[in-house]
Amino acid sequence: MTPEGPTLESSTPEGPTPEGPTLGRSPFLALPGAVEASGADVGVAAHYGNPLREQRMLAAGALVDLSQRGVISVTGPDRLSWLDSVTSQALKRLSPGESAETLLLDPAGRVEHAIRVFDDGVTAWLLVDAPEAASLVAWLERMRFMLRVEIADRTAEFATVGWMSESLAVADITPSAAVDAFVAAPNDVPLTWIDPWTEVATGGHQYADVDEHPAAEFPWRESLVPRATRPALADAARRGEVEVAGVLAFEALRIAAWRPRFTTEADEKLLPHEVDWIRSAVHLNKGCYRGQETVAKVHNLGHPPRRLVMLHLDGSDAVLPAPGDPVMLEADPEAAVGHITASALHYELGPIALALVRRSTPTDATLAAASEGIVVPAAQEVIVPPEAGAAAGRIPRLPRLGAVRR
Repeated sequence: MTPEGPTLESSTPEGPTPEGPTLGRSPFLALPGAVEASGADVGVAAHYGNPLREQRMLAAGALVDLSQRGVISVTGPDRLSWLDSVTSQALKRLSPGESAETLLLDPAGRVEHAIRVFDDGVTAWLLVDAPEAASLVAWLERMRFMLRVEIADRTAEFATVGWMSESLAVADITPSAAVDAFVAAPNDVPLTWIDPWTEVATGGHQYADVDEHPAAEFPWRESLVPRATRPALADAARRGEVEVAGVLAFEALRIAAWRPRFTTEADEKLLPHEVDWIRSAVHLNKGCYRGQETVAKVHNLGHPPRRLVMLHLDGSDAVLPAPGDPVMLEADPEAAVGHITASALHYELGPIALALVRRSTPTDATLAAASEGIVVPAAQEVIVPPEAGAAAGRIPRLPRLGAVRR
């Protein structure tokens, strides 16, 4: 697959996609130029013929079909206090229409699920990447006990579409008048999740040591539409009433914003500190939850063993490293210090990638990624610095009551 160009062919395979017979084939894949994505995004369009142009369109308000993603509902009077007690974010007082991000951790503090959550006053809606839905529903069912909650997988009923807001205003929750009618609102609150990544959430902490975080340029939204209305929405796109972009456009803008995603950045060892997820998905001062002890220890006393970096890749050989490709010091190409988690060709920055590297990797070192037998030099941009964590040691001491400072 080439990054862009008029020679790209439409992908319209016969039969059901890996999305499954219950969901059916996305009607967006029948749009001109559509090329199907692979991996966790199989079942939707990677692009419609020109990924770089689609990035500009997405930044200006185009839609991305994310209908392969999972949608889970939790109803009942105990829903928010229960979700608060088992995940990393403070959700108890989530107001109707308010959004948050939370993590389900294992007892050792490793990320098992990343959950985009919002409440409409009656139902808490949990949005997850496709591979997470079934296992998350099963885990939540096991943890219900005697609480007044009901869990349901609603993926077959609702499809997700993503878009970028033109402003950061919370009230700005529909991409255009043409799409407004499609967004579901079963309890009179539009089902739109507003990404909290644009700023540090209450109770969170940012490790990135920058004056201007690129998250400010990533006002991301995800709306739920009844799955049965997707053909009409695709027809609106065919008529030019709605602009559409593929998931490659989303990935490029996400990477540029340093925004972690579960299916790309997470592995079986990932701690939230390693990708700066404390910024948006962890409340450091809430009550106990599974994995909380590790989160607190690493943040206050230790350091995460790995750190996320953004790589500005040399494009001379026209090779874009793939997820899993090793990252090494350019001066010592025999020893890997990490791996690529996601990569993209950005319409302004050129070839970029996110990578997890060892904490000890020098921040001023030129790195390289090995892909297809070619070593691609890369300049690193520090996201999580080596000194991340150990926050308790940096808290200034307060004078004793009654003591005189000399």
